[in-house]
Amino acid sequence: MAYAAGHPHRIAPHLRRLARDTWFRLRSHDHIAYYRRVMRSDTARDPEGAVGSHTHRRWLALGRTQFDYLVRHGLKPECRMLEIGCGNLRAGRLFIDYLHTGNYYGLDISPDILMAAQDTLVRYGLMDKLPHLTPVRDLRLEFLPSGFFDVVHAHSVFSHSPLEVIEECFAHVGRVMKPEAHFDFTFDRTEGREHQVLREDFYYRTETLVELAGRHGFTATFMADWEPLHKQSKLRLTRRPEA
Repeated sequence: MAYAAGHPHRIAPHLRRLARDTWFRLRSHDHIAYYRRVMRSDTARDPEGAVGSHTHRRWLALGRTQFDYLVRHGLKPECRMLEIGCGNLRAGRLFIDYLHTGNYYGLDISPDILMAAQDTLVRYGLMDKLPHLTPVRDLRLEFLPSGFFDVVHAHSVFSHSPLEVIEECFAHVGRVMKPEAHFDFTFDRTEGREHQVLREDFYYRTETLVELAGRHGFTATFMADWEPLHKQSKLRLTRRPEA
């Protein structure tokens, strides 16, 4: 109520979003099905807005930020890369262009945003790089080969995921990673009470995700040099030798 009093212009958009999201939740059997409906609605209005970029300039800038950061932190053209939640290839177009042909694998729960990703491939002339773009129902990754990827990346995915979805990913992603691979992901960090807004935005303490990753055989490193670049925080997971 205090926030609404200080930001009255946001009340009507919030109520519209609340009504839409409530309707989607009533028609969905789990969070993935619900968020797939959210993405279909958002993508129909604006594919770049659906991935959190309200202008094309911002879409370009955020993609470049992700790409530059991973290159500085070990991404090489010969790496095989898995991007979970690739969206319409905001950063993926740069990864695809940089990596050797066939080395980019992009997953998303939204078939609609993957159609927009195909448009991005055409727009930037990347068809000959043969990226793999695949819709998924969950994050168990059962159709992918074991010990295959050097780098796994998920930007602004867990910021929209309840803890059970994150744990599903942690429980299975290690299988598809090479022993020396790393998994970078962003999340909305809070130092107070963990909470969610409209079941679209989820806020976690760093300690919660570090402990959860540890239960599934990972060592987690907080990437402090990421925070000056983006409002979200970033963790890097590496597999423990015994995992």
